[in-house]
Order: sequence, then C-alpha cells, then structure tokens
Amino acid sequence: MHFVDAKGILTGSKGFSGMNIYRGCTHGCIYCDSRSRCYQFTHPFEDIEVKQNAPELLEKALRSKRQRCMIGTGSMSDPYMHCEEKLRLTRRCLEIILKYGFGAAIQTKSDRILQDIELLDQINRSAKCVVQLTLTTYDDKLCRIIEPGVCNTKRRIQVLEQMQERGIPTVVWLTPILPFINDTEENITAILENCIRTGVKGIICFDMGLTLREGDREYYYAALDKYFPGLKSKYIELYGNSYHVPSPNSGELMDLFHLTCEKYGIISNPDECFRYMQELPEKYRQLSIFDLIGPQEDEK
Repeated sequence: MHFVDAKGILTGSKGFSGMNIYRGCTHGCIYCDSRSRCYQFTHPFEDIEVKQNAPELLEKALRSKRQRCMIGTGSMSDPYMHCEEKLRLTRRCLEIILKYGFGAAIQTKSDRILQDIELLDQINRSAKCVVQLTLTTYDDKLCRIIEPGVCNTKRRIQVLEQMQERGIPTVVWLTPILPFINDTEENITAILENCIRTGVKGIICFDMGLTLREGDREYYYAALDKYFPGLKSKYIELYGNSYHVPSPNSGELMDLFHLTCEKYGIISNPDECFRYMQELPEKYRQLSIFDLIGPQEDEK
C-alpha cells in the first residue's frame, strides 16, 4: 500500500454524501467492477492507495455542514479490507460521524466490521446506521474461489445476525450472480432464506447476472480459465464484449426474488433501497414533561 494526502473526501449532494478512504482492494473477488479501466487506476489494484488525511478532511467537512445527512462508504473500495486492521481509518471516520451527529451507510464483505459494532450501535441510536453486506453464493467452496480474500457467506450471515441483535438495519447486495456458476435456484433460495431469518430491511438486485468492462473482463476471464475450464469460450459465444451479462435463468430467478421479498416485506426495488439508506430522519423528538410523568386520568 502507499499513502497520499487527498484534497477532499466527500462527494454527493446536500442530502447524502459518499466517501472512499481507500482506493483498490485486496479481497481478490474475480468479478470486481472496480478493476475496470474507466476508473483510471495509475497503480496496481492490490497496491492500496490510503487517503491518510481522510479523518481530518471528514471532520473539517462535517464541522462546516449546516444540515446533517447520511455519510456512505464502500461503494468503490471496501472500508474493512486487510489494511483497516492496522490503520483503523474507517473507525476514526465513524467516530467523527458520531461526534457531529451524522448517519452512516456502510457497504462491506468483511466481518472486520464487527470490531466497530459498538460504534455503529451508537451512531444508529443517535442518528441512523445502515450496514450493507454483499452475498453472492451460499457454497463455501465456491465462495473461496470467487471471493478468495474475504470471509465466506456464512460468516457474513453471522454479521447480519449480530446487527439484527443490536437493532442496526441491514441491506444485502445480492450481486453479482455469475452465469453458469452461482445462478441456481438452490443458491438464491438459500441466501433469501437467511435474509428473511436475519430480518434484513432490503435486498438490492438489479438483475441475475453481472457486468463486464475493459480491465474487469480480462481479469474475470483469466479466473474462468483457471477455475472453470471451458467456460470462457461459452461466455464469448453468448455475450461477446457486452457490458451486461445476464444469466439464462434471470427471468425465473428474478421472479423468485421479487415474490419472496413481497411475501416477507423486504424492500426489493433498488431505488427504494437507496432512498432508505440515504435518508436521515429528523432528530429524535425530545421527551416532554408529559412523556416523563406518563398518561393522566381524565378529570371527572
């Protein structure tokens, strides 16, 4: 990894701001869109760029904001990858978010987030905190192949359980679903059952498939050659250089997804999920004297 002093840390609108403390990733997921050349990396993807002044920049930005909002992180680079174990920049940023009364929406694949669960609990009690976990395959053996540098899905489900125990709302990213690899009814059903059991608020699934761009595509195809011999030629035949790579089972699996979410009251519309994660409720109503003394009997 290497360290830089960033010029700024927050992006986005008045109602929601995002930040990426790190750039690159060490989780090694074979499908990662962040490897795409359109993001103009000038260093190897696994050579993590660390914005060492992120906490200072965040504190300066939040101190000057007139209106509280949700602060999101994890959209481009996981805030809980390996280097966070030592650097704890994500934790320091969360402490600042709590200090100034803002909310947090965190996306990760890592169980390292549990190291900060007390802090997340405090943010959720004072404002709002939403934890987002990516789940792609329930098969541990397959998980080690497609997401080799991070904890498996069953461990992530344990994270969901612990968040549920604290009353911290969760959203699951059911993506990507890789054609001919994890696009089975058995896999989707197992993940959905655990989402129901752990009380997730919403599930984001745009489609049963994945996206491939220049840079990402080459890395993914190399992984197919290594772990799934012969599958690359099938992809090329079916999809060519398409950006959108849908599963042949997409229709049936999306029907299963939507029907299950509707039955159990889970938000399945991506726009609704994003609205929920990006909206910070008004400050909790202060208790009045009447709340403190309780209801009174009607005068006779």
